[in-house]
Amino acid sequence: MIINNLQDLLDACFKQGVDEGKWSDKAAGKYSLEVPKREGQGDYSTNMAMVMAGMEKKNPREIASALVELLSVDDSMIEKLEIAGPGFVNIFLKQKVWQDVLHSVYAAGTDFGKSTIGKGKNVMVEFVSANPTGPLSIGHGRQAILGDAIARLLEATGYSVYREYYFNDAGRQMRVLGQSTQARYLELQGEKFEFPEDGYQGEYIRDIAKELFNEKGDSLIGQSDVLPFTEKAVELIFADISSTLTRMGIEFDNYYNEHSLYDEGHIDSVVQELRDKGLVYEKDDAVWFETTKFGHEKDRVIIKKTGEPTYRLPDIAYHREKFKRGFDWMVDVFGSDHIATVPDVMAGLEALGYDSNKVTVVLHQFVTLTRKGKQVKMSTRKATFVTVDELLDIVGADVARFYLMMRKADSQLEFDLDLATSEEKENPVYYVQYGHARLCSILRKALELGITVPGVKEVDLTLLQEPEEIQLLKRIASYPGVIESAARDLAPHRAIFFLMELAGDWHSYYNKHKVIDPENVEQSVTDARLCLVTALQQVFKNGLELLGLTAPEKM
Repeated sequence: MIINNLQDLLDACFKQGVDEGKWSDKAAGKYSLEVPKREGQGDYSTNMAMVMAGMEKKNPREIASALVELLSVDDSMIEKLEIAGPGFVNIFLKQKVWQDVLHSVYAAGTDFGKSTIGKGKNVMVEFVSANPTGPLSIGHGRQAILGDAIARLLEATGYSVYREYYFNDAGRQMRVLGQSTQARYLELQGEKFEFPEDGYQGEYIRDIAKELFNEKGDSLIGQSDVLPFTEKAVELIFADISSTLTRMGIEFDNYYNEHSLYDEGHIDSVVQELRDKGLVYEKDDAVWFETTKFGHEKDRVIIKKTGEPTYRLPDIAYHREKFKRGFDWMVDVFGSDHIATVPDVMAGLEALGYDSNKVTVVLHQFVTLTRKGKQVKMSTRKATFVTVDELLDIVGADVARFYLMMRKADSQLEFDLDLATSEEKENPVYYVQYGHARLCSILRKALELGITVPGVKEVDLTLLQEPEEIQLLKRIASYPGVIESAARDLAPHRAIFFLMELAGDWHSYYNKHKVIDPENVEQSVTDARLCLVTALQQVFKNGLELLGLTAPEKM
């Protein structure tokens, strides 16, 4: 990457300055190299002089002047250098640096943008993990897309990724699900029934009861054990969840059953280990975990007076098993309603002797669907909330994926259905995919006209001199860095923003310049522009497919 090469040059000049006695090494690793926010301030800018000024007790502009002198020796990359403001050094690169990025795109092809920064590290990404008590809500849909995108970004940067769904098939919610299904089963046959006060209300519960009746007839009337009802409900609901995930293009390496934590003794083992460490006590007929010893304001109940564990206990046990499986890094993607749970689980891990810093939790905010500026209340046939399937029926998988990645995870997301279903440039999904289709159209036209699309080594790239061409080249050059940044910070929205900005640059260029002009200019200019178009098409395709989106060739 260009920024890496420039960073190496900057580091070498810093070291040279240390060797020559111009400054000490106190600022090593403390200065930055960034793309300026305003045009005219260079391609990159460094704050090295200002960082060093306080440490060296010198004027920052004097240090900047010395740095410029050292950087000026390199004439392969740098066109000019400027000292700005209190001591920023703005760096302007030669056009050839940007033109040569096309060589990298052609050489890497489908791998352009990928890296090996995570090579040798195993990462588990846990996401969705919805209770099998109903269809996936649109909130679960956002979590599913975020988790899948994070896993894809980590894979693209060299990590070995393991996708896991924690299947909550134990505890009170399973009993209530069984009771709800049993009540609808009895209702279906005109029998007396008592619906649980906090039971599951959706029409899907009646559908499950009908399926059970079709299989068992009236043989379950008088059944005191709710297990047959629970098992059937879980079976059918999970089939529904799996079908929805498939529609979104999401697959898992493993489904980890919460029930196994009980069957294999992991719950009891965690409680005993905490007891042995003197970190639990009994009060009010409940078992408490002393989270105050880990900086919390109050202790937490882990086993209720009924003998049932609170949600914290199996979560701690599950994460302990993650550590035992040897992952270098564990990423959890949860809804913001888990915000109170996370610190308790981290405290539990620390109490058991594990490094909680190896666990990163991404909490996402909720999604609001709007139409004509008003919140949408969609069909409740399947549930008392908006389901992912309902959304997919309206906008399709590509649009759903794109929109659900468009904001930072911790930002609330307003999903505008009118905009999402329009075929206008204001619709970002259409704008980006149309960018790729437009590039494919140009390459088809070249073939129809008998123009052979040249290889990058056969053209004079210096002919790509228009400001819009240089801007496109700069954008292409930034792509690998964007992917690394998005993976490192678990921020898929950055890759979405890149595609939107690339589409903006490309459509602006297309509206101002002709790639193939029969009345035109030299063939050599057309060849250079076709080379640019081919590289752009590759970058669009790579970016879209990396995020699980399609790259249509016609629209």
